[in-house]
Amino acid sequence: MDFQAPAIDYLVLLPLLLVAGMGMLLMFIDLLNGETARRAAPALTVAGLFGALISSVALWDSNRTAFTVPGGFPMLVADNFAMALNVIFAITGILTVLLAVNYLQRTGHDRPEFYMLMLFSLSGMMLMGMANDLILIFLALELLSIPLYIMAGLAWPRPESEESAMKYFVLGAFSSAIFVYGIALIYGATGTTALPGVVAALNAGGATLLALAGAAMILVGFGFKVAAAPFHMWTPDVYEGAPTVVTAFMSVGAKVGGFAALLRILIVALPMLGPTWTTAVSVLAALTMIVGNFLAIVQPNIKRMLGYSSIAHAGYILIAVAASATNPDGVSAALFYMFAYAFTNLGAFAVAVAVERKENVGVLLDDYKGLAKRYPWIAIAMAFFMLSLTGVPPTGGFAAKFFVFRSAIESGLLWLTLVGVVTSVISGYYYLRVVFLMYMYDGEGEMVLKPALVSAVVVAALATLLLGLLPGTWFDLARQAVMQSAQALAGG
Repeated sequence: MDFQAPAIDYLVLLPLLLVAGMGMLLMFIDLLNGETARRAAPALTVAGLFGALISSVALWDSNRTAFTVPGGFPMLVADNFAMALNVIFAITGILTVLLAVNYLQRTGHDRPEFYMLMLFSLSGMMLMGMANDLILIFLALELLSIPLYIMAGLAWPRPESEESAMKYFVLGAFSSAIFVYGIALIYGATGTTALPGVVAALNAGGATLLALAGAAMILVGFGFKVAAAPFHMWTPDVYEGAPTVVTAFMSVGAKVGGFAALLRILIVALPMLGPTWTTAVSVLAALTMIVGNFLAIVQPNIKRMLGYSSIAHAGYILIAVAASATNPDGVSAALFYMFAYAFTNLGAFAVAVAVERKENVGVLLDDYKGLAKRYPWIAIAMAFFMLSLTGVPPTGGFAAKFFVFRSAIESGLLWLTLVGVVTSVISGYYYLRVVFLMYMYDGEGEMVLKPALVSAVVVAALATLLLGLLPGTWFDLARQAVMQSAQALAGG
């Protein structure tokens, strides 16, 4: 039997190649001259990410595919869903560089390895959003995760950083094993790992116990990756022990990457099991919001507080995932929420990086006392980010929660919406506590403000405000992404 090479469209791979290629270029430069690599790494990283951002926007509405074996399905799809996610990943990377460039210098961790690892992890995230096959999703998941395990331990020999890396590695490997087992069960039930092939097999043969078990395993595996309760136990310790810029990157990138693949699998491959996984995802969402918000209340450390906050926000995105089984706007709401969350959370972490004068010094909530008197504009920005995370208008966080709750109500998930609203009110206590400490106390708080960091704060604040003032425009783009994605995959 003659082997036929798959059809490759290199334009589909362009964003991915620019990011991964820049990471490999940095490795080559570091091999020749480590000092040159250290100085050039931030600029080269931003250049690669801007190239990926522009190419992703240029591929909007193209609906191209790559690695299509004759008679089979494409392995990669460059639909609007994937391109919207690529934009989020590229922006996340650029803002992380602005946070990291001075932080790494003052903490003694200014090494080009940080930027290489971040680029490789971002390439895994992009691959997660574009993958159209369960095996490729697994490979992308590992490409996303392994650099993060190393980045969490970049602050060695500080024990907390080493502990953070070890916990993340052990639990990450455990979740990957569960995910692979789920893939094996899905393959056993359908005879294929291609997402369009899985849905065709399930439609032809009906849902089997094997397929349901596989779907459950996949959901558990992604539950670990996105820090959904009760699979969240690694998150606070890893976030606290890792360098703050790594924590900021993980809190957005890893979460969005996990949801990208989860949505693709549930909506494209497993719609027939929708009534079953909707119930499971709804329970996960409710538990995640309750656990994340209540445990965040008692945290004295800003990184642990934002860690539990990220757990809670995973719960809100899971509401949209649950609604997406019967309502296409559920996927649109999830995309909008991830976009708004990226800017808001990275903005909050930018202020946290400024307050952390030395490594692990300035990370307590008490360190925010009196900051409004000495740094009024930064305090205003931090207050705005806290209000957005709470869901107060006119912020991107409010618009995101509005779209999520509306999609849930339209899908008949009124009880889940009520849980989301109540927990959002509860979250106001610990978010507004930061504002209270900044404005109502006298203190000796200080910040280390550099142009790159200030730029990150300004960009994040303006984007959060723009998403709050003009949410309809951005939601329409998210809606186009979902519709084009569905059409492209159906045609594949």
